[in-house]
Amino acid sequence: MASASSANAAITSFFFLALLIGGSSAQLSETFYDQTCPRLANVVRASVRKAIESDIRAGAKLIRLHFHDCFVNGCDGSVLLEDAPGIVSELNSPGNQGIQGLEIVDAIKADVEKECPGIVSCADILAQASKDSVDVQGGPSWRVLYGRRDSRIANKTGADSNLASPFETLDQLKAKFKNVGLNTVDLVALSGAHTFGRSRCRFFSHRFANFNNTGSPDPSLNPDYRRFLEGVCSAGADTRANFDPVTPDIFDKNYYTNLQVGKGLLQSDQELFSTPGADTIPIVNSFAAREGTFFKEFRQSMINMGNIQPLTGGQGEIRRNCRRVNSNSGLFFGGEGEGEGRDVM
Repeated sequence: MASASSANAAITSFFFLALLIGGSSAQLSETFYDQTCPRLANVVRASVRKAIESDIRAGAKLIRLHFHDCFVNGCDGSVLLEDAPGIVSELNSPGNQGIQGLEIVDAIKADVEKECPGIVSCADILAQASKDSVDVQGGPSWRVLYGRRDSRIANKTGADSNLASPFETLDQLKAKFKNVGLNTVDLVALSGAHTFGRSRCRFFSHRFANFNNTGSPDPSLNPDYRRFLEGVCSAGADTRANFDPVTPDIFDKNYYTNLQVGKGLLQSDQELFSTPGADTIPIVNSFAAREGTFFKEFRQSMINMGNIQPLTGGQGEIRRNCRRVNSNSGLFFGGEGEGEGRDVM
């Protein structure tokens, strides 16, 4: 009997431990800061609105940082870490070449620290700021789940291999989304974030001529739109064009109606609609037909993405400076890392 009781106790302990380990992502909660930082959402929203008022591209910059954070080691704020002893920044990855918005995150973090110092992670700030970036500019709203903690490490190698590229095919894009547990609907919905923001010509000008060594332009690129873009890009490879030529600063469904007429700016955008027989085509059509359908799926896909492998509980830390691990993390860092962010799109 004693032996059986011991065995039962061991089994019970094992399953309890398994629940604790397996439930780490479930620790994210809408109410996580209700007692420790109850005005968090209001503070972040005010800071995001202020940023957008001074820079219409601020929202697109913030949501891009959140995307690129979650696709590498999960949503842990690692994309924000700059080079330092023991850290090779993900910002050095080709997929993050020139990414902007770090100074906006710094400003939001400063406002949050004034309200409730040492409480809110940079990873949670990115999640909340992304939501606010969308609904402030006309898109859907949702309740953000909180409880993420910040990584003490970066993963430049992971950024090199995991971030989606504007030059990729649909199969390549699907594989990268599948690798982080996101499906085809997530891919199409989250790509809709390109309904606002800009991209530099260097990321799409390969479509103008000799596309894939064919000697001709990308056949999926609307000829009139191509000629318009060629005019824009005559000013240089770093010139920016709107992702959405119709309503460039509003979060709406026009990204999908643009795809239907060959006006997806990036190759990776147009692949969703112009890949023959693709299962993404009916999803694009459904989002183009009804904005409410797009908003519903985008909202859920943002929550899905925000749940990718968060650090919770005693993992990681709450960074005081989003660009640096805390000085008590075992590494030495000088300075506060002020300065301009980088710019990709």
